[in-house]
Amino acid sequence: MKKIIKRLRCQKGVAAVEFAIILPVLMIIIFGIIEFGLLLYDKQVITNASREGARAGVVVGVSRVDDAGILDVMDRYIANNLVTFGSTPSLNITIDPVDRTDMGFGDELTVTVTYDYDFLVLPNFVASLTGMQTLVAKTVMKME
Repeated sequence: MKKIIKRLRCQKGVAAVEFAIILPVLMIIIFGIIEFGLLLYDKQVITNASREGARAGVVVGVSRVDDAGILDVMDRYIANNLVTFGSTPSLNITIDPVDRTDMGFGDELTVTVTYDYDFLVLPNFVASLTGMQTLVAKTVMKME
């Protein structure tokens, strides 16, 4: 009887079993933090890119650019800063108004960037998070 009680009180291997039980939950939390950190970083990048493009389109003088120049400024900013891990980002950029030839001081220029963020690791752990998250950044600046 003493042998049975002694055997029941033996704690060998309990830590390994507890670690095996908690490991999947811990991994989901860690990768969730990484995924949402990347999502928030990419949101900030497209927000800054829309600001850079709008600023390039409203400044006075020879530095004011057309739509192609605005897109070039934004593409360079996004290419240097957006975290995509080698995949090509699916961006949709709109500039309003399209015709800015007769715009004057105080008129508004709107630059909108839409980016479909695709989760990298988290959908493999949690099946309900499949698909993309659409990030939108909109900047309105007045012409100078």
